[in-house]
Amino acid sequence: MSEHNNQNQGEVETTGHAWDGDLQEYNNPLPRWWLWTFYASVIFAVVYWILYPAWPVGDTYTKGLMNTITYETESGEEKTTHWNTRALFLKEMKESPAAVRQQEYLDQVADLSYEAIQNDPDLMAFTRSYARGLFGDNCAACHQQGGGGVMGAYPNLVDDAWLWGGDFADINETLHQGRLGYMPPFQETFTEEQLNSVAAYALSLSGHDVDRQLASQGEAIFNGDTGGCYYCHTTEGTGRESVGAANLTDSIWTVADVPGADGIDAKMAAVKEVIHDGIQRRMPKFGDRLSEDEIRLLTLYVHELGGGQ
Repeated sequence: MSEHNNQNQGEVETTGHAWDGDLQEYNNPLPRWWLWTFYASVIFAVVYWILYPAWPVGDTYTKGLMNTITYETESGEEKTTHWNTRALFLKEMKESPAAVRQQEYLDQVADLSYEAIQNDPDLMAFTRSYARGLFGDNCAACHQQGGGGVMGAYPNLVDDAWLWGGDFADINETLHQGRLGYMPPFQETFTEEQLNSVAAYALSLSGHDVDRQLASQGEAIFNGDTGGCYYCHTTEGTGRESVGAANLTDSIWTVADVPGADGIDAKMAAVKEVIHDGIQRRMPKFGDRLSEDEIRLLTLYVHELGGGQ
């Protein structure tokens, strides 16, 4: 008689294998619910493979038997393709109730002036919601999510101090064509003493307590042929928006980290570094990346970030 058949009535069936004399392997059947779940999963997989795009075949794949989808592309072209999640997503983005409602708002915005939109609470709520996404996708990488910028690299958009102008037309133009911020380096133009003098004068323009004699010498360089700084910053130091030159009298610094410097010596060093190295930074143009309506909404959003002044 086999070991399998020698088992007593009621004992759990084993495979007959034993290790170390008394360690045996049970031969319990799989639970019935587990088996039915497994069979259902197999059937579901086969049906799915038949209905939906699934298996790679050479340089293509099985398209499935689901109905084709007709949708409108971003360029306005109508396109028909086999069922797939991307096509379904694009179709819903154009035809869902939320998308239809969004397009209605966009059509209203396109026909109104900036001032009219600004004075309509409902349209401004839509503008903030829609443009926040545009800002996050296109601007936040440099200017940060809240528009606070990065000292020394990207301007702060919330302080209402605009290098290139802060009205609707200026912001719209900036978004359309981008900007090139440039200040020449003076490392080969100024001596160390001249660097100190011009830095002292620049700080004095915003009310910092510096050596008066040093600042006086710096003023002569600033407004003279040696420095020629007044060409861009004006003789009063208020800057020219036409060339993106900063206003040096408002205590708002975008490159030299004067607010973060501890003591007048550190502030002088921060300003000297900028004069010595110059500035070269570029903002890309978005006129060929965003639609006219998107730029209008982004203009309103950025304008409001700065207080809407």
